[in-house]
Amino acid sequence: MSATLAAVVLSLFSAVAYAVAAVAQERLAARSVGSGALRLLTDGAWWWSVVLNASGALLHVAALKYGTLTLVQPLGALTLVAAVPLGARVAGRRVSPVEWRGTALTLIGLAALLVTASGPAPDDVLSVPQALAVAGTTAVLIGTLSRRGARPGLRHATASGFASGVASALTQTVTVAATDRSGSLLSAQVVVVALLVAVFAVGGLFLAQTAYQGGLGAPLAVVTLANPVAAGVIGLSLLGERLQGGVAGVLLALAGAAVAGWGVVTLSRAAPEPVPPPLPDDDHPVAAVLALEPESAAYKPSLVPQQPDSGHLTSL
Repeated sequence: MSATLAAVVLSLFSAVAYAVAAVAQERLAARSVGSGALRLLTDGAWWWSVVLNASGALLHVAALKYGTLTLVQPLGALTLVAAVPLGARVAGRRVSPVEWRGTALTLIGLAALLVTASGPAPDDVLSVPQALAVAGTTAVLIGTLSRRGARPGLRHATASGFASGVASALTQTVTVAATDRSGSLLSAQVVVVALLVAVFAVGGLFLAQTAYQGGLGAPLAVVTLANPVAAGVIGLSLLGERLQGGVAGVLLALAGAAVAGWGVVTLSRAAPEPVPPPLPDDDHPVAAVLALEPESAAYKPSLVPQQPDSGHLTSL
């Protein structure tokens, strides 16, 4: 199996794990309104969703071992694509024409990016000075975007996408450096960059939660689009990544990014059809999602599942 194919397959499984966890956690949030967060800690279904999120994160890290940032990060949009049919099925409704259109646009755009971003497994890593420079620059951008002003939701969403994208870029450095047998597993490079990963991953999660307070659709689209942009800039400028096909490849990649972005925005803004009211809450949300039982659904007036309570390295 080629490195590119391995990265795509791992990214696909990661997206499915994230999507199932997100749909399940949306249902948990719907039936746990007013009960407090502590009750979730005693709910087995919540812990299953945490396991799914952790599995998605580990698969994403593995994909970064085999694929470039310009390939793996855009594939994070597959989480949104996978969540559409899952969410519709569990909610007991059909996927709307708008959702199908958004899904098709996203897949077409990602296919174009896949052609141009394909390449060998990454072997370049960020040095400690480069990692610190990236972290400092990103911190300044996040601080600027987090100031008070107009459209705080979109600004915080942009900051969250940048933080998550940088966390993934740094994660790739940790993964490649840690698996390179020529160096120490606990070298200064691995330890310092791993600490930066933790900071930006957690920061991206909190920024996303702040952005979603004013609504989910537009901020979710911004997070999903800003993430691969930040990672791609680092990959192309510091890690020696290149798009295939020369000038034609660059134009194809730009066109694919535009089409995929259009699809993500369409999916984020689509509204579902009315569904029946929820049944008693003695069903298991994760089992219902995995079994695709529409009759056990709980209605929430949004297409895209709410963001999970536990963090992960790339966000939609």
